[in-house]
Amino acid sequence: MKKIQILGSGCAKCKRLAENAETAAKQVGIEYEIEKVTDMAEIMKFKVMMTPALVVDGVVKFAGKSSSVDEIMGILVS
Repeated sequence: MKKIQILGSGCAKCKRLAENAETAAKQVGIEYEIEKVTDMAEIMKFKVMMTPALVVDGVVKFAGKSSSVDEIMGILVS
């Protein structure tokens, strides 16, 4: 099971990233768990300076943008 974390304050971009990540996970057919991390102290543990950020299985995949479903699908299957 993949653990997908969305790091951010809960802004519109963060919500869109969470929606896109869930859609991507469903489309590739993997087992997944999505966690929204809004606590700034927790976000800083990932050394992320810009949000939203996508973390998959503890690894930051990107930060500072809301990625498309297709981009996230590519990350999830690699």
